[in-house]
Amino acid sequence: MKIKILVILFLILFIFLCVFFAQSYYNYVYPLKYKEDIIREAQEYNLNPALVASIINTESHFEATAISSKGAMGLMQIMPQTAKFVAEKLKIEFNDDMLLEPAYNIKIGCYYLNYLSEKFENKQTLLCAYNAGEGVVKTWLKNKDYSLDGVNLVKIPYSQTNNYVEKINKILPIYQKMFK
Repeated sequence: MKIKILVILFLILFIFLCVFFAQSYYNYVYPLKYKEDIIREAQEYNLNPALVASIINTESHFEATAISSKGAMGLMQIMPQTAKFVAEKLKIEFNDDMLLEPAYNIKIGCYYLNYLSEKFENKQTLLCAYNAGEGVVKTWLKNKDYSLDGVNLVKIPYSQTNNYVEKINKILPIYQKMFK
C-alpha cells in the first residue's frame, strides 16, 4: 500500500514538473513583454498587435537593447536612418539611443509597418519589405522570376528573408491567441 501511495505521489510530482517546465519553455520561446505598448501603437497605426509581437520575437526575442551586426536597433530592429525618417514624419525627437527605449522603438516600428502596408498589398510582401528593405522588394516585384503580377511575390530570392517570413507566419497564430 505504501508503494502505491509513493508511486501516485511520484506521478503527481512528475506531472506537475512537466507542466511547470512546459510552461516555462513556452514562455521562453514565445515571450510577451511590453504588451500595452504593442496594443497602443498597433491600434494607432491600424496593425494587428499579434503581428507586431511576432515581428518583435523574430527580430530581437523581446530584448530591448539588441543591436544587430548591421546596426539595426532595439525590439523591432530598426535601422537608425529608417528611424530618423519616421521621426521626421511624426515630428518627434530622435537620436540613435532612443531606439533602445521599448515604447519609442515600438512606436517607430509600428509607424514604419503602417507606412509599408500602404505600399505593399499583402502581409508576405510587407514582411519582406520590413526585412529586406522597401527598395529591394520593389525591385523583386518588377522581376518576372519573383512576381507574376507586380504585387505578389511567388519567390523570395533572399533565403534569410524567406526564413524570416516563414518564422513569423509560424508564430503568428500563437501570438494571435495571446491577444484575444
